[in-house]
Amino acid sequence: MSTKSILNKSSLEFLENYLNNASPTGYESGGQKLWMEYLKPYVDTFITDTYGTAVGIINPEAPYKVVIEGHADEISWYVNYITDDGLIYVIRNGGSDHQIAPSKRVNIHTKAGIIKGVFGWPAIHTRNRGKEEGAKVDNLFIDIGCETKEQVDKMGVHVGCVITYPDEFMILNENKFVCRAIDNRMGGFMIAEVARLLHENKIKLPFGLYITNSVQEEVGLRGAEMITKTIKPNVAIVTDVCHDSTTPMIEKKIEGDTKIGKGPVVTYAPAVQNNLRELILETAMAKEIPFQRLASSRVTGTDTDAFAYSNGGVASALISLPLRYMHTTVEMVHRDDVENVIKLIYETLLKLENEETFSYFK
Repeated sequence: MSTKSILNKSSLEFLENYLNNASPTGYESGGQKLWMEYLKPYVDTFITDTYGTAVGIINPEAPYKVVIEGHADEISWYVNYITDDGLIYVIRNGGSDHQIAPSKRVNIHTKAGIIKGVFGWPAIHTRNRGKEEGAKVDNLFIDIGCETKEQVDKMGVHVGCVITYPDEFMILNENKFVCRAIDNRMGGFMIAEVARLLHENKIKLPFGLYITNSVQEEVGLRGAEMITKTIKPNVAIVTDVCHDSTTPMIEKKIEGDTKIGKGPVVTYAPAVQNNLRELILETAMAKEIPFQRLASSRVTGTDTDAFAYSNGGVASALISLPLRYMHTTVEMVHRDDVENVIKLIYETLLKLENEETFSYFK
């Protein structure tokens, strides 16, 4: 399978539509519906759960179950307090970056639809430059053009409304995909592409494949924690993003040495099952798929941890997509890495033997 042939026109159209659609933590269902509609021709059936995780299943009757997984949610803000003057203060929904917020445009999601607003910020002329104050959650405020709290109420904005950024997908220099929420709707996209390739290449897997798009990762891996108890998988291959550590102000001695364009990143961590990781690495080498290595100290900080420590222990591994500018509105990945993550998951599934235990004690 040629790497260049992986993404086609309809893939890229879906990717752009899927990334541009808002899917904040706790409110992922709109994006999940788009994802399921795209995946529908390539799977036998779906399951969903109470909080919105969606799973496309191939061979649902098979007793041995393999999960490939990404997460659907993006970081966002909540309306937390509305002043008498009609200004809106916020709290985080996930790990939203306070430093990028000043002067950003926002979408406030209400029952009546989206209300536009901006994160205000005092003009440079008015700030005391001798003791410059940076952005913090408690001094960020949104202005929706209202003069009173009553006007805000009439527009349908209330405490608890969720707030996202409107920044949309673009391509830089032909092969860099840029958007907010590449973390980690790109993961959902990549596992959907694996399912498409299996279908188009008429691959008959000997096991059940559960293409899982989990919710609420950004607030503690919660969707994965729920759905793994429902699926009870034997194996889980998770994909998420990791940091490109080659841009300024990042310490490689702390973050490791990984770069966009150099291939998928295979993680070493206690939650990663060694034999499954070695199968992935052997596959990469056999198929000449470039890859990078990364070590995580205690946790991976991804849904890998939720799957690994569930159901008495599930053989789990993590294949990451290197990303620049995580949790900003200009997250950036390399097209080649996207295609190679898809290829690595696909080829690993072809090598994975039915009923494999990955036991250390054979």
